[in-house]
Formats: sequence, C-alpha cells, structure tokens
Amino acid sequence: MEIKVLHQIMDWNEDVGDEVKKLLASHHICMVNVMGSPGSGKTSMITALINALKGNWRIGVIEGDIAGQVDAERIASLGIPAVQLNTDGACHIEAMSIQHILPELPLDELDLIFVENIGNLVCPAEFYIGEALRITLLSIPEGDDKVEKYPLMFTDTDCLALNKYDMMPYFEFEEERVLANYQTVNPGAPLFRISSRTGDGIQALADFISEKAGKVRS
Repeated sequence: MEIKVLHQIMDWNEDVGDEVKKLLASHHICMVNVMGSPGSGKTSMITALINALKGNWRIGVIEGDIAGQVDAERIASLGIPAVQLNTDGACHIEAMSIQHILPELPLDELDLIFVENIGNLVCPAEFYIGEALRITLLSIPEGDDKVEKYPLMFTDTDCLALNKYDMMPYFEFEEERVLANYQTVNPGAPLFRISSRTGDGIQALADFISEKAGKVRS
C-alpha cells in the first residue's frame, strides 16, 4: 500500500478546528487525538486498539511525525487507511494541517480516525485539532513526576492511559503520586492501566472509545 507523505502547513485559523469537527460530524466520524512522549507507546497502543475495535468500527489513522513514515507503514500493513503528516520540525499538529490532510482518507468509509500527535508533553496539549476525544499516554519508564511537570497535558484530556503497566515491577514508579496529581488537575477523568504488549487493559480503553464514537455516530 502506497503511503502519502504530506507536510504540515503552518497557517493558523482559530476557527479551523471547529470546521474540522463539523466536517467529521457530517460523516459521523469520531476523531481521537493521541498524545504522549516519544517512546511512550502511542503507535503500539493504536495498533492494539485497532485490533480490539476493528470488528465494530471502520478505522483510519493520521500519523504525525517530524519526519519519516515508519509508523504509517506499520499501520498500513494492518490493512488500515493511513496517511503520514510530517511537521518538518514543528512540535505539534495544527487543525489547519488536519483539514488539509483529511481528504486523503476515505471519509465515507470510516467511523473512527486516530491521530498520533507529535511526541512531547507540551505543545500538542495547546492545540485543538477538531477532535472529539483526547487520550494522553504516560508510560511507566517515563517516571511518576510528569503530571506535576506538564499539568496542561493531563488537565486538557478526556482520559489518561498508563502504558507499559507490565513493567511496574522493574521501575520505581509511585502510582499513587500520579493518581493524586491527575485527580487534582482533572477530577473525575478516567485512568486506564494498559499494556500494549500483553493486551491487558486494552479492551476497557476500547470500550471507552466505543462509547464516545457511538454518540458521534448516532
């Protein structure tokens, strides 16, 4: 399958995110913005979620990277429509770029679109891209201080996924510290303990996404 590589357009319009959301709503598509650090396991989690969701949902993926197309090729190998969005150095994806790249996906044939945002815990949180749902990843090897250091990322999200949870025995990671800080900045928002490698917890997160996507589709 051929992978198209598009480069991010840096123009910005404060209303374009709403335009994107209206376009997706007209196709009854739920777009999920996946954010997290490099190496947190965003692509692996999306792959695991695809396997959990593909029986009930038609899925596409927008892969955001500063350069390259490795992750898009990985997703496309699953038979999933995938488009690569390269930002050429920018630390986030903007709504204007999503607006320009959406026509590259078969929107009439999709229910869900995952956007893998650029890997960091700062810039992506500040930019609305027209998504219906935000997921923030924090992997166990990253450490338990990230909610304190990067509060906006964990405040402006619909849920937190603790990824690589199977590695808890091998790292000094105080889960209670994360929980306390997360509940302070984002009270009531759910937290999922997952392992993309073993599949533990993936179904619970998939069910959460399905619930949101169902509201968009209805």
